[in-house]
Amino acid sequence: NMGRVFVRLKDREGRKDSAEKVIEQLRPELGQIPGMRAFFVVPPPIRLTATFSKANYQYALQGSDLDSLYQFAPILEAKLRENPLLQDVTSDLLLKNPQVTLEIDRDRASALAVSADQIENTLYYAYGSRQVSTIYTSTNQYWVVMQLDPKYQLDTAALGLLYVKSARGDLVPISSVAKIRRTVGPLTVNHSGQLPSVTLAFNTKPGVSLGDAVASVEKSAAEILPAEITGSFSGTAQAFQSSQAGMATLLALAILVIYIVLGVLYESFVHPLTILSGLPFAGFGALLTLYLFGAELNVYSYVGLIMLIGVVKKNAIMMVDFAIDAERREGKEPMEAILEACVIRFRPIMMTTMAALMGTLPIALGFGAGAETRRPLGLAVVGGLAFSQFITLYVTPVFYYYMDVFQKRANRTFRRKVKEHAREE
Repeated sequence: NMGRVFVRLKDREGRKDSAEKVIEQLRPELGQIPGMRAFFVVPPPIRLTATFSKANYQYALQGSDLDSLYQFAPILEAKLRENPLLQDVTSDLLLKNPQVTLEIDRDRASALAVSADQIENTLYYAYGSRQVSTIYTSTNQYWVVMQLDPKYQLDTAALGLLYVKSARGDLVPISSVAKIRRTVGPLTVNHSGQLPSVTLAFNTKPGVSLGDAVASVEKSAAEILPAEITGSFSGTAQAFQSSQAGMATLLALAILVIYIVLGVLYESFVHPLTILSGLPFAGFGALLTLYLFGAELNVYSYVGLIMLIGVVKKNAIMMVDFAIDAERREGKEPMEAILEACVIRFRPIMMTTMAALMGTLPIALGFGAGAETRRPLGLAVVGGLAFSQFITLYVTPVFYYYMDVFQKRANRTFRRKVKEHAREE
């Protein structure tokens, strides 16, 4: 037996604890009730799967062999329950449903001129809903469905009373050509991708990241499952895997495109590296802030990191653009030009940075409904900006000076080799 209870919490202003803390308070109390297992689920803002599960994350097993699938699914479930990173491990496999299995004695049936198809048709006439005729009236028509009396349908002993008409026209009792065996089996046979499947659901324990939990589940599945059974994540866990793979590529492409655009703008391969030198510090500040506040590196955090690329690099653009212009127009040395850029551009840099910080600070503090979901985005932006703001004011001028010296030295070396090559010719 299974039941669902939906609880609606008060608004965030009317309670101190988050939904996760409320669940942790209720878990030990409901766990003391004998004969009952309670599973707690906080509905995600965006449901990525149509099925209702007992936990937030799902791992689906698929296989063409039902016996093998039903054998190894409980073993993997027991293994995951022992995992210290997971909790609320359960599955949709219910193997305690009473069922009756008929094992046809094919040699005996052949001797009595009874085929397996005839036995199946007899069972379908008795327990199915086969239409055998239609009664037509002046105003309507009625289907005639043949089946046993309902009181016999609930009694397994009635199977022995059924007869099969053989090819010779004789009535043969089913009990003489088949063995009736009472067993237990699945309540339903679920399918995924046209293959039988079993879905394992789990939650992560407080303080455990989804990435560590996913890696742990994959490791356990690789140790237990045979080759004919495949496993894959679904729902939120599948979206997490896809975002992890896609977001890393997106970050790399964003940095590459920015480098190409800056290279065309400044007609240099070196100055774009100077502008992008602040990104590692911004990323480190964002990850450090997420770690200190116990936030996960999820899709929202990645969105914050992408925002950082645009906000952080504009600080370096302000300084580098001014310094290059001073070198070209006024003939200043690199050190003198970049120091003047730092002094003159300090105010606009602080103004734009503080504007971005104040805009994302409410998200980082977690105000409003659903703030827990968006909070990693605000923490990533605020932490990355605050850390990189103090570091890049000192690091960018150093990078600019040494990169400019390196570029000029490389140009002199290249020209000297060109002249030497021309003399030899």
